[in-house]
Order: sequence, then structure tokens, then C-alpha cells
Amino acid sequence: MSGRPREPAAVLVDIEGTTTPIGFVYDVLFPYARRNVRGFLARRGGESEVGHDLAALRREHAAEPAADRPPAWTDASEPFEAAAAYLHWLMDRDRKSTALKSVQGRLWEEGFRTGELRSEVYDDVPPAFRRWHARGQGPWIFSSGSVLAQKLLFGHTRAGDLTPLVRGYFDTTTGPKREAGTYGRIAAAIGARPADVLFLSDVAAELDAARQAGLRTALCVRDGDPPHPAGHDVIRSFDGVLP
Repeated sequence: MSGRPREPAAVLVDIEGTTTPIGFVYDVLFPYARRNVRGFLARRGGESEVGHDLAALRREHAAEPAADRPPAWTDASEPFEAAAAYLHWLMDRDRKSTALKSVQGRLWEEGFRTGELRSEVYDDVPPAFRRWHARGQGPWIFSSGSVLAQKLLFGHTRAGDLTPLVRGYFDTTTGPKREAGTYGRIAAAIGARPADVLFLSDVAAELDAARQAGLRTALCVRDGDPPHPAGHDVIRSFDGVLP
């Protein structure tokens, strides 16, 4: 006789379109980074951590196919101008560049600390985080944004500081979001079997990769109709997830 499936031991969640409205990311965070990147590099480009990001950016630039026509990286009359131009080019293409995400995270850190930025989460997110945290089920976060950016976002929400409820963070330093191996590494880092991890995302291709690694999956649809769920369960809020 078969019993009910075992409840997931861990909940892993995406951010954009899952915990946080896409509009906040594209209409607030990204424009803020774009407006301020040149001033940020002028102020902090000489710092060692920012220098590490710039070195990584230059390596990425050198590996760009010529057919993609990135802006030339030359010694410009203005310090860091080549880096700023390349960062704008990457932002225009919504590239999941680890170095770009690191620079954006440092920029947003300034904005959150000065109060210029205040992040948004859906109303069902704080109670779900509290529920899962109380039962030891998470949440863990996996986003293409840097870990710094993730902590800033959840630390400065209009609902308050949610970071005490988050058990861990993962970004693209762990691996691409659309590769199965990444999710196996995340499950191992959490300390759970893949089959005991539930991944919530609004992107079916990410869920496909997670399912290939053995994770459970659910497609988070906040507005409109499901975009080809391809066999994934569909949820419209966190209220029914491990209630």
C-alpha cells in the first residue's frame, strides 16, 4: 500500500517574478544601476573588490564573439569609461554575467543604505517564509543576482527585514540556472536529497533543469496564464505551499 508522498525538507525559491514583482526589478533596480554606474566606478573603481569585478569583466569582454559587436575595450581618456560602456552593453542584453551582477549588487547596496531603494515582495511571501523557517524547511534563495543583491533585497523590504528567515543564498557562482548540475550542487549544499527539495520559479526552463537533477518543482504564475508549464505543478501564491 502506498502512502502519501513525503513532504519536501527544503524550499528553494527564485526571486524575480516569484517572490518579487518583475516590474520592481526592471523598472526600479535596473534603471538605478544604469544611471549610477559611471559615478560608482569613479568613486570606488580603485577598491580591491571592485577591481576584482572589473578584471572579471575584462576577461568576459575578451571572450565575446566578434559577431556580437561589444563596445571596444580601450584605454579611454576617462578612467573606467570602457568598463562602464561594457556594463551598459551587458545590461541592455539582460546578460546573466556574474561580474555584472556583482557590480549591480554593490550599486544597490549604496541605494538601499541611503534609503533611495526599498524592495518589494508579494504579500504572501513574509508569512510563507516565517512558516517554512519555523519548520526548518527554508527558505533558500537561488537567483541570477549576486548573493549581496539578494541579501539587500530581502533585508530592505516594505514588509521589513526578512533575512533572519532565510537559511541560505545561491547565485550563478554555483552554476547557471538552466543547468541540471547546478541544482545537484545546491541540494548537496543544503544537505538534502534532490527529491526532498522543492524549487519554485516563474521560468519553466529553470524548472526543467531542476527536475532533471531530481528536484521537485512548481511553476509560480503571478499574473496571466501559465507559460507552457510542461508538466510542472502551477501555483499562484505561496499560501498553499507547505501550509
